[in-house]
Amino acid sequence: MNENLLQFIWRFQYFNKSELTTINGEPIEIIIPGTINSNQGPDFTNAKIKICDTIWAGSVELHLRTSDWLKHGHEEDQNYTNVILHVVYENDDKVINDIPLVELGHRISNSLLQRYNDLMHSQQFIACQNLLSTVSELTFAIWKDRLIAERLQRKAALIENYLTLNNDHWEQSFWWLLCRNFGTKTNADAFEALAKSIPVNILAKHKSQLIQLEALLLGQAGLLNDGTHDDKYVLLLQKEYSFLKGKYQLQPIPFPIHFLRMRPLNFPTVRLAQLAALVFNAAHLFPK
Repeated sequence: MNENLLQFIWRFQYFNKSELTTINGEPIEIIIPGTINSNQGPDFTNAKIKICDTIWAGSVELHLRTSDWLKHGHEEDQNYTNVILHVVYENDDKVINDIPLVELGHRISNSLLQRYNDLMHSQQFIACQNLLSTVSELTFAIWKDRLIAERLQRKAALIENYLTLNNDHWEQSFWWLLCRNFGTKTNADAFEALAKSIPVNILAKHKSQLIQLEALLLGQAGLLNDGTHDDKYVLLLQKEYSFLKGKYQLQPIPFPIHFLRMRPLNFPTVRLAQLAALVFNAAHLFPK
């Protein structure tokens, strides 16, 4: 067993979920296992689970053993403050925090582990190529059509959710979606939260002042809080944001902004500056 396989098993729920409980005996239902995260932070984000009668939403962290939580230094890492479930293959330690813990070792099929082992040790160019001949062309065609439909449904559902949250305010929904996409896959959730923290009417009041737009976006993202600076431009941004934050009673987003494994052109600071420039230079973006 390794963590990649454990993530695969959790992602597709390939384990016995019958009478699933935490190690404390609390009944648990996996509503949404979450989205796999290849960047900083927990293994899965946007998960939803039900423990007893309470529904929780947040992140899920997976380890081979319970003790790995401390070995990996998660206890002092703020990226892990929203973890709602700790999933392990083997519980080798006492509970180290208040996060619910689930052990999967005895719930995973031996045949699945054997199939994985066979594929990993296969000498073929594509490990599963001997199985491809068992899949008909019709099945492949239907599968691809289904992927297209599911993608369209997923994109439409996001916009429908926005409209439900803001009472069919199309322009605000457009702003949320625009900002989310500027965050790319890595910072999409954080940039969406950023958009939701700045109403479009406030944005409209300051769209003719680029420095104020940059201050609003960078400040709400929590990127203007790092100590003292000698750079006059950063000091100006901090001053503008301090004024705007007090004026509109704004609260910076609680989401971390990730820089890990990114090219400099995709740094969130650059993307936010580009977003500010777009708002500054373009009028009536949504009608266009």
